[in-house]
Amino acid sequence: MSAPKPYRGPVRKLVVGIDVGTTFSGVSYAILDPGEVPTIHSITRYPGQENEAGHCKIPSVLYYHQDGRLHSAGAEATVPGMDLVAEDEDLVFVEWFKLHLRPEHLDSKAISQKDLPPLPPNMTAVDVLADFLRYLFGCTRRYIRETHGNGESLWTSVQDDIVFVLSHPNGWEGLQQSKMRQAAVAAGLVPNTTDGRSHIRFVTEGEASLNFCVNNKLATKAIEEGGSVIIVDAGGGTIDVSSYRFLSTYPVSVEEVTSPECTLQGSTQVNVRLLKFLKGYLAASRFGNEEDLKLMVESFDKSTKPVFKDEKEPSYIKFGTAKDPTCRAQVASFFMPALDSIFEVIARQREGNPSLSTVFLVGGFAASPWLSSSLKQRLSDIGVTLYRPDSHTNKAVANGAVSFFLDHFVSSRVMKMTYGTPIFVSFNPNDPEHHMRRHEKVVRPSRRVKLPNMFDPILKKGTRVHENEEIRQSYSKAAEDSGTLDRISSEVICYRGKDTPTWMDVNRDMFMRLCIIRADTSQVARQPMKGPKGDYYRQDFEIVLLCGLTELQAQLRWIENGVEKTGPAEIVYIDELEGSP
Repeated sequence: MSAPKPYRGPVRKLVVGIDVGTTFSGVSYAILDPGEVPTIHSITRYPGQENEAGHCKIPSVLYYHQDGRLHSAGAEATVPGMDLVAEDEDLVFVEWFKLHLRPEHLDSKAISQKDLPPLPPNMTAVDVLADFLRYLFGCTRRYIRETHGNGESLWTSVQDDIVFVLSHPNGWEGLQQSKMRQAAVAAGLVPNTTDGRSHIRFVTEGEASLNFCVNNKLATKAIEEGGSVIIVDAGGGTIDVSSYRFLSTYPVSVEEVTSPECTLQGSTQVNVRLLKFLKGYLAASRFGNEEDLKLMVESFDKSTKPVFKDEKEPSYIKFGTAKDPTCRAQVASFFMPALDSIFEVIARQREGNPSLSTVFLVGGFAASPWLSSSLKQRLSDIGVTLYRPDSHTNKAVANGAVSFFLDHFVSSRVMKMTYGTPIFVSFNPNDPEHHMRRHEKVVRPSRRVKLPNMFDPILKKGTRVHENEEIRQSYSKAAEDSGTLDRISSEVICYRGKDTPTWMDVNRDMFMRLCIIRADTSQVARQPMKGPKGDYYRQDFEIVLLCGLTELQAQLRWIENGVEKTGPAEIVYIDELEGSP
């Protein structure tokens, strides 16, 4: 494997990787000095856990005053006696806020809105995320100032040139990235300018974990042999599964074998299933009240769940001062859906890719003895070897996020859905498909009769796209008033199914309005045209999508006096609450 490369930038800068997890969060960073090989550091000292040196993560929890002001966050919200302070001051406790950002379509059977703890009154998930990012950034600033020998001057030299890499689950998409960027701006990480927003980058948790495994030589054998690996990042809220093939060793170059997947079967769902069981089991007992049930789940989460390894052995949940062993036969059932989900996703990833025979299990949930041993046995039965690295994989994502910025191991990615746009097509009364949609026909400025809502695929699901590969699609716009062609607004639709239909009224629930691409086309030439009933203008241009990156980007291209011109395009994501097209 190639040695780390010196930073080739002209000036010193700071890159910060932030992993906001459902249950725990962490930060890593690297100071980039020209000509020097960067070293990735993890923050290991947070307010509230100074006596626990070496911890790389803090709880993803916050307390708010009733008026919406932040009271405390992270480890400071879990210090001894905090529950009494919260009761005295009537504070609002917030946890699992990350899951409120999830795409509505993602694994909707696994989790519903009622399973999630509520957000504070009159606050959104973006508001809470902004508060938590602001808190983490403050911890980062303080840590760098206090830990490095020249901390104050070091911070002064980089504070105006910081790149933030935010990790997110494999299943998060452009809309979730857009909301995370909004939160980062609101948190004061970057200014709300085009340049400022460009300092926020994104990486999937699966890819960040791959980078961590590569840099920590956990996948050395696979790299040297040009092999393939599956990374399973089992966290508190999501389980992310990604498959990669190593193309070269010097330098390391990797491609996705198939599109990554994400399920909402993280460790928090074990608690949700336990709570549902206890509510039914203890409904008629003195323990069936909300406060006792909460204490039982907390006891289970801290004491029983981390050490559970064998359903044949008794497991105990504390009921006040008593212990009730009758739940022991149920404990495995609380874990089972997560195990089944991971195994099913791995099986899908291996369809047509039998060389995928090595799995790395990382993330906080990977520490579960029962989950890791049960998964290892199942995978062994189908000829797959499971490794659960012990070298601080709780910091894998934050660490790997920084590595993603520095190394860019993954050179191509596989599209997990089909991108396209709705177009008009000339009406043909002799075509049965057209005839059945005849009531939708419209007359365009050219006086041609057209049908709307034909789906024009730009990039199909399963296509492999390289990082800098451009996907171009040509379009024409026509209007009787030339001035209406000064701006374009082109909608991008995604289709999640396998076989893409021609019309958007087929399998309607599989289509989703993804975003609108807006651009200034006032400089794009328009051609005077003569139609059957008068003059009109036509404008020809291309929309260019960069889909091989971890974030969708777009540009506008056109020909002006025989020369190709490029202009910026803005991507505005459509909130899924607005519904399908």
